[in-house]
Amino acid sequence: MAKKLAPIAFEAALAELEQMVGQLEQGELPLDEALQRFEQGVALTRTCQTALRQAEQKVEQLLEAHGELVIVPFNAAAG
Repeated sequence: MAKKLAPIAFEAALAELEQMVGQLEQGELPLDEALQRFEQGVALTRTCQTALRQAEQKVEQLLEAHGELVIVPFNAAAG
C-alpha cells in the first residue's frame, strides 16, 4: 500500500516533481526505484492540482461582485 505524503507547499511539491521527472528521464534508476519515484510523482501531481484548484476557487471568490461571479480571463487581468 502506498505511503501518504505529508502536506507540502505547492512550490516545494512542484520542485520535487521536476527533480523526479529529471531522474526518471535519465533512465538510470533500477526498475523498483523508478516505479517508487513514479508513484511519488503521481501523488505530488495530485497535491499540485489540488492546490491550483483551491487557488482558482479563491480567485473566483475574490472576483465575485454583487452576488454574481465576474469571469475575467487571466490574460485580460494581467494587461
